[in-house]
Amino acid sequence: MATSSARRQSVRLLLLCLRVWLLESKDARTSTDSDVLLPYAHGHGPSHSHRHVRDCQSVAHGSITYETWPSRSYSSLPVAESTVFISDMPGRSGSSRWVYGHMTVVQDPLRTLSVLEPGGSGGCEKSHRVTVVETAETAGCLYAQNAGYFNTTTDGCLGNVVSDGRMVRDGGGVQNAQFGIRKDGSLVFGYLSQEDVLDQSNPFVQLVSGVVWLLRNGEVYINQSLEAECDELVDQEMFRSFVDVLSARTAVGHDANGNVVLFHVDGRTNERGMNLWEVADFLKKNGVINAVNLDGGGSSSFVVNGTLASYPPDQCKPDSRWRCARRVSTILCIHRRRCQPENCSGNGDCVDGRCRCQEGWQGAACDSLVCQPPACGPHGVCTANGCVCAAGWRGKNCSQGCFPGYYGDGCRHTCVCFNGASCNRVDGRCVCPPGFYGNLCEKACPPGFYGVSCAERCQCDDQCPCDPHTGSCVSNFDSRLNRGQCLAKQMFTVWRQQEEAYRDKPYLTEQTWLIITVVLASLLLVPPVFHFMRASRRWLLFGYSYTHVPLSNANGDKLSLRLLQLH
Repeated sequence: MATSSARRQSVRLLLLCLRVWLLESKDARTSTDSDVLLPYAHGHGPSHSHRHVRDCQSVAHGSITYETWPSRSYSSLPVAESTVFISDMPGRSGSSRWVYGHMTVVQDPLRTLSVLEPGGSGGCEKSHRVTVVETAETAGCLYAQNAGYFNTTTDGCLGNVVSDGRMVRDGGGVQNAQFGIRKDGSLVFGYLSQEDVLDQSNPFVQLVSGVVWLLRNGEVYINQSLEAECDELVDQEMFRSFVDVLSARTAVGHDANGNVVLFHVDGRTNERGMNLWEVADFLKKNGVINAVNLDGGGSSSFVVNGTLASYPPDQCKPDSRWRCARRVSTILCIHRRRCQPENCSGNGDCVDGRCRCQEGWQGAACDSLVCQPPACGPHGVCTANGCVCAAGWRGKNCSQGCFPGYYGDGCRHTCVCFNGASCNRVDGRCVCPPGFYGNLCEKACPPGFYGVSCAERCQCDDQCPCDPHTGSCVSNFDSRLNRGQCLAKQMFTVWRQQEEAYRDKPYLTEQTWLIITVVLASLLLVPPVFHFMRASRRWLLFGYSYTHVPLSNANGDKLSLRLLQLH
């Protein structure tokens, strides 16, 4: 029996836990948006220009319609400190009421405070509304609260929105109170022209639109805001009620040290909370110099480390016994210091908002090499490990070519060339000396050709080969083409040259030698001529005779033959 009872109790406990889980599920309960606090009946913002605001303000401010203040640069921890306050506020009839809220001091706003779109980047473009908890969880916010207004019909963001240096929405010069942080860290509160919003000389990195400038230079500025931000009679009563009514409120300001102060107070419209006069007085007493009111009523939410820390006024649906946070527009997010870019360009680690660079890298974003051009000259590239030389070059600064016989990346490859050829230091191709050709310079020039790549023809007589290196026409006993003819002529020519060089100068001319030769030849011919002439004479004197020789033919007939006989 005891065991059965324990089982039933366990089942009941399990069912109770399941019911609580279902009730607390995000999809199980949503806000009814019942506590809506609007400053305008139709549309949002005044229709008049920035010039109207400038001309209507006190002459003490000149033509400047906004205030700037240098933000604090604080490199230590914590990045922000949040305080819960419970204050006794005096009532109009002499009674008092207690208010509950949070004040959060951001000590390094330029690097730790961001305006975020609902649900992250692209939320305004898609007209999303997301709870502060959801947006804060995604972004890793330490503290967060709602910020700008939204269109209750389309859910779109209203006014100006700049998030982490990115222009999300241009409000078109709308003359509502603005809060922003410029690139140089200066804090801006007040009314801005469209030119001020789009100025790129010192652009905004964070910007959001509120309604009503609460404090200007330490003085309450609500009456002036009523005139600057409301121009239609139909809106004046509603705008005045918006200022005077008790409700949950959200605001942003700064103190004398340049810290940004986030303010949130719980409430419910017409029941509890603060009106804007009380908010301005409270902030002033706590050292705030300039402050702007943000979206309030059921939108007012404050989140710590992803957990809702405020008490929302909106009831939940489907169970009205619970209170649910409203889906809102932009938020103010206090986060750890971020590196720009967050991954330190892939060359370092982000430590408390500062990039700790890896070896070989430097700069705030670790995007600059320690090795900087022209350290590596024209033949190298700077890397994190120093100079990386192009093929064919070596040395610390890539100023030395490869040693003879080596080529390529790091000069690690060995050349393969013959006949005294060198190789290209980059790709290893052989550079042949005159007289040789081929990929490896392994071939000598064929007969009749010489020079680089054997591209020149020999110009020697009788088709004689030339020197394959210089092209000079000298003896080449290794040639096999017309070798006999060419060598014979060359030998004869050399012999004649040598004979003429060493022969004594003659005493007689060639004509004289010719005459002597003719005379001697004549003398030698006289005896043969004499004997010939004598024989011819004898023949002429004695004549010649005939000899009769009898012959017989085949028939036995007798024939006779006379022979001439020379005596």
